[in-house]
Amino acid sequence: MPATAPWLVGLDVDGTILQQDETMSPGVPEAVARLQAAGHIVTIATGRSWMATQRWVEELDLTPEFVVCSNGAVTMRRVGGEWLRWNIETFDPSPVLALLHDRLPDARYMVELASGQRLYTKHLDDWTLDGGRQVAFDELADEPVSRIVVASPGHDEADFHRLVADAGLNEVSYAIGWTAWLDIAPNGVDKGTALELVRSQLGLDDGRVLVAGDGRNDIGMFGWARALGGRAVAMGQAPAEVKAAAGEVTDDVVDGGLARALNTLPAPAQVSAGE
Repeated sequence: MPATAPWLVGLDVDGTILQQDETMSPGVPEAVARLQAAGHIVTIATGRSWMATQRWVEELDLTPEFVVCSNGAVTMRRVGGEWLRWNIETFDPSPVLALLHDRLPDARYMVELASGQRLYTKHLDDWTLDGGRQVAFDELADEPVSRIVVASPGHDEADFHRLVADAGLNEVSYAIGWTAWLDIAPNGVDKGTALELVRSQLGLDDGRVLVAGDGRNDIGMFGWARALGGRAVAMGQAPAEVKAAAGEVTDDVVDGGLARALNTLPAPAQVSAGE
């Protein structure tokens, strides 16, 4: 009998699926496999670029039609056996880059173009730069981008919060990552806006969504899920404001918190033989 009313499950990567050493949180592969076998749609919603995300889609044997990357600015779609850049949100990076460079002249900057290519001013080991190109700072603003990433060794998360406040970055969406860098997306775009496009495209029920994450860039999708009557789960090690935005808090990533949350999701209701 076919299953009905599956849930859309959107998972953050760093600090949720993955521990800091990039090993998977305990129990995640088994929990994901169980959900997919039950008929739920499990996908990723991450701040990572597609190039840094595809590996985990494959390692978890995920089978969704859509995957959300770059904090919602890029949504990939599987067509046949090929992944296409289905929805790309871009913005003019010039004003933000000028503002940031004035305050952080020695920082390392990267932009992601609509094509997926990354342009960067200086190499950083944490960045996935395969196919990227090193350019002068002024070249970063030559065309619209889907994201700006700023890393400034020597500055911590508190410094970035002060920078955001002082710079008045209120016309773009931004997130400060757990490795203390600033990730800037188009105004009004976050993981939740992208997941809503996915949910609508798939024709899924409003309240049957579950999202899980641990960072400030997950707050948008938490609000989206809760507004629909769905579930938003913060990891145990998440900052207080992230936990406050979620409807539920699970264990830390090192203690298998994601698997614990996923294992609370039941199989979709079955269509009875008489229907």
